[in-house]
Amino acid sequence: MRALVLGSLLVAGLATYAHWPLDPLPSETSADAVLVDKEARTLTLLRQDEPLRVYRISLGGAPVGHKQREGDERTPEGTYVLDWRNPNSCCYRSLHVSYPNEDDQARADTGGYSPGGHIMIHGLVSSMGWLGRLHRLWDWTDGCIAVTNAEMAQVWDHVPNGTPITLLP
Repeated sequence: MRALVLGSLLVAGLATYAHWPLDPLPSETSADAVLVDKEARTLTLLRQDEPLRVYRISLGGAPVGHKQREGDERTPEGTYVLDWRNPNSCCYRSLHVSYPNEDDQARADTGGYSPGGHIMIHGLVSSMGWLGRLHRLWDWTDGCIAVTNAEMAQVWDHVPNGTPITLLP
């Protein structure tokens, strides 16, 4: 009986943690830059170099190093632009990172391989939204930057197309 009670409390605690509500950002606020720190596993919305909000993230299954080729499960490093959005992505909404840039493409052309593409900031896979913050326990994307669905809703609402994104190692 004691194990059942403790197990129930643990499940309730995890569910609460996974879906604790976010503090809202003022509706008129928009980021003018995004900073991803791969090592710290954070995505920061910036306005005039001041943080508006910091989110914990998951990355690709092999996150160390700059993305080189399709299928390497790495997240790019460097400065890019969030250039378009997909409201109907396989994950809850997505913002596209402009990888590969000219240098990435030239490196891949020289090596004779595809640099890959479709690197996105996105929420959780549609059937996995119930995980909430628990998705951060492992790096599970193919090179994208993942946040919870509630966090993605904030990013979507406060990051316009054309916003620069810097991805640090």
